[in-house]
Amino acid sequence: MRKHILSTAVMMACAGTSLAAIADESTTVGGKAYFDVTSIDQTSDGVSTSTSGVGMDVKRFYLAIDHKFDDMWSANLTTDFNYVSNDGETQLYVKKAYMQAKFSDEAVLRIGSADLPWVPFAEKAYGFRWVENTLIDRRKDGTSADWGVHLGGKFMDGKVEYAVAAINGKGYKDPTRSKGFDYEGRVSFYPIEGLTLGAGFRDGTQGLESETVDTANRATRMNLLAAYDFKMFKVGAEYYTVDNPTSTAILTGPQDEADGYSVFGSFSPADKVTVFARYDQSEYRNDLVPNITDTYYNVGVSYEARKNVDLAFVYKNDLVENGSVKTSNGTIGGVNEGEYTEFGLWAQVKF
Repeated sequence: MRKHILSTAVMMACAGTSLAAIADESTTVGGKAYFDVTSIDQTSDGVSTSTSGVGMDVKRFYLAIDHKFDDMWSANLTTDFNYVSNDGETQLYVKKAYMQAKFSDEAVLRIGSADLPWVPFAEKAYGFRWVENTLIDRRKDGTSADWGVHLGGKFMDGKVEYAVAAINGKGYKDPTRSKGFDYEGRVSFYPIEGLTLGAGFRDGTQGLESETVDTANRATRMNLLAAYDFKMFKVGAEYYTVDNPTSTAILTGPQDEADGYSVFGSFSPADKVTVFARYDQSEYRNDLVPNITDTYYNVGVSYEARKNVDLAFVYKNDLVENGSVKTSNGTIGGVNEGEYTEFGLWAQVKF
């Protein structure tokens, strides 16, 4: 009898321990997708390019798995799938894969590929990433995630936040090691409800320097952002300046520089309906070619079809003068100028 009682007690203790361990752990799965069905008209020095035409794109499809071991330890895996009709190929990347240790609200450590300090911050302030990348991401002068060590936190009841990262430098699509880390950081302030202020920096060789390759210059970037959300409408502006943003400038020179700004706003005249617009202006200057200017704008109206499903009719225009530049919509420009226009339906689905 005593043996049965002892065996039962041991089994109950083991079961209790297992249930407690399960209770401490949790796994969630979610996702986000950006779709569009549009018509594109792109010209280079007045001649239509092969990019022109109608088609459907899956610009992004994120599938995220979060696992919480306990109040301190957790992990995340986020895949990034997209199909762009003018590429003719589907692509699948690991965007985020990190282990997180939350020591406190003031100190959260992530090791692996994780959100970088600036672009996700700017995306949150802008609010329409599903329609267009934010300023430096659209201009390919910055990216949203990279492999490395990331530290962030918040103070004063969330009114002050910081984020710093030591990263490989080539972005989440390329985890190749480099000779030294690139560094990116941000500090942001929320002094009153609705107001967002932020400043950021970036320094490094974008992962181009290795034990066998020396670089002539380093790329350095400064960012500023201010936005105010008045509930029915939002206004904001972002500015950046960068030295040596191109691989040529970093590897061999001559030195290059670029700067630009973006202003954006939105207004909600009715429930679930938002009218929005944005204007970007950026300029490249170097010793080999004349000033290259890139002028971009969009205007649209969005509708919340249901919770986590947004639709928008949008018109975009991007004019590049005095050369060509790479953007999130491909290479635009020509010997003198190139123009990109797009009109159609965009959609965002979250789950």
